Amino acid sequence: MFPRIKEKILNKERITSEEGLFLYNSNNLLTVGSLGKLAREVKSGSERSKWVYWNKNLHLNPTNVCIGHCNFCAFAKLPNEKGAYTYTIDESLEKVRKGISGGANEVHIVGGLNPKAALPYYVDLLKAIKKNYPKLHIKAFTAVEIEFFAKLTKLSYEETLKQLMNAGLDSMPGGGAEIFSKSVRDDTCPDKIPAEKWLEIHGTAHKLGLKSNATMLCGIGEEVEDRLDHMIQLREQQDKSGGFQTFIPLHCHYEDTEIAGTVEPITAFDSLKNIAISRIMLDNFDHIKAYWIQLGVGLAQLALSFGANDLDGTVQEESITNAAGAEKRGLEKDFIQGLIKDASYTPVERDTVYNVLEVSNC
Repeated sequence: MFPRIKEKILNKERITSEEGLFLYNSNNLLTVGSLGKLAREVKSGSERSKWVYWNKNLHLNPTNVCIGHCNFCAFAKLPNEKGAYTYTIDESLEKVRKGISGGANEVHIVGGLNPKAALPYYVDLLKAIKKNYPKLHIKAFTAVEIEFFAKLTKLSYEETLKQLMNAGLDSMPGGGAEIFSKSVRDDTCPDKIPAEKWLEIHGTAHKLGLKSNATMLCGIGEEVEDRLDHMIQLREQQDKSGGFQTFIPLHCHYEDTEIAGTVEPITAFDSLKNIAISRIMLDNFDHIKAYWIQLGVGLAQLALSFGANDLDGTVQEESITNAAGAEKRGLEKDFIQGLIKDASYTPVERDTVYNVLEVSNC
C-alpha cells in the first residue's frame, strides 16, 4: 500500500482512514517518515519546501485554579489548594514586560477554569496588555475556556468571542482538543466540552476572522483509530471553516498526574509517527508543528524530517507542560535557528499568523 499512498500524495489526493490505519500499523518508520516528508514538500511547494518556521513568543498562564478535572493534568489546583494562584493584572503585565524585553512579539495566554478569573477578568487583562503593548499579538483561550466564559455570562460563543476580540484578542491556540473520542474523554477529562462543541467554537472563531490552531494529545488511553478519527474530524472542520493554521501532535507528560502508570506511555517512535501521519492526513492544514517543549529539542529536530515544518518558538515562561515534568527553559534565537540549520533546513522567523519576518539564508 505504500506505493499507492505515495502516488496519492504526489497527486494531492485525500488519504483515507483505512490508509492512515495501514500507516499506523506499519513498523516501517523510515518509510512512513519519508511519506510525511514528501507530503510536507508537496504541501509547501518547491520554493518553501526547506523552510522551517519559528517565532519569538511568551506563554502566560494567569491562573492555575481550575474547577474542571482531567486525570492527565499536573497544572491545575482547586481554589484553596496549596500552590493555587491567580495573577493580578499588574503581575501579568510584568511578565509580559519581561517577555517583550526578551524579544517576544506574541503572548500565548491560557489558564484554568477559574470562576474568579473569567470573562470580565480577561477582558480587563487584554485591554491592559493592548494599552501598554499595542503591537503585541495576543493568542489566547482554548475552546474549553471560551465555553466556560460563555456559560458563566450566559452569552453565546459568538458574543463571548466578540467581547474578547474588542478587548484585543488576535487569534486562538488549539488546546483542549485532547482526543475527540467520547469514551476517552469520559475516562480522562469528563468535565471538558465534547468534540462537537470544541469544533463549533473554532468554527465560530473562524467565521469572525480569527485564526486558530488545533492539537491532539496522545498517551491518554486512546487507540490509533481514535487518533485517525480525531484528525479526520479536524480535516472536515477545516473544509468547512478554513481557519486552522497548524496542527500540533502532543503527548502526555505523566509526572504528578493521576494517569501515571495506568496507560502505555508514548514513545519517540509513536511521536514521529504522529508527526508524519498527521502531515499525510491533514492535507488542508498548511503547517504541522513539532512542539519542542513537549518533544525535547532533539526529537523535535528529527521530526522536521518526518513532515513537521514548525518548531514553535522561544517559549518563555511555559508552566503547564512543565508542571508534569517537561524541561522548563526558553530557547534563544541562535539556538533554535541552529537546530533548523543542522537538520539541513532554512530557518524562517514568522509572526503568529505566519507572515514571514526573516528568512535566514546564511
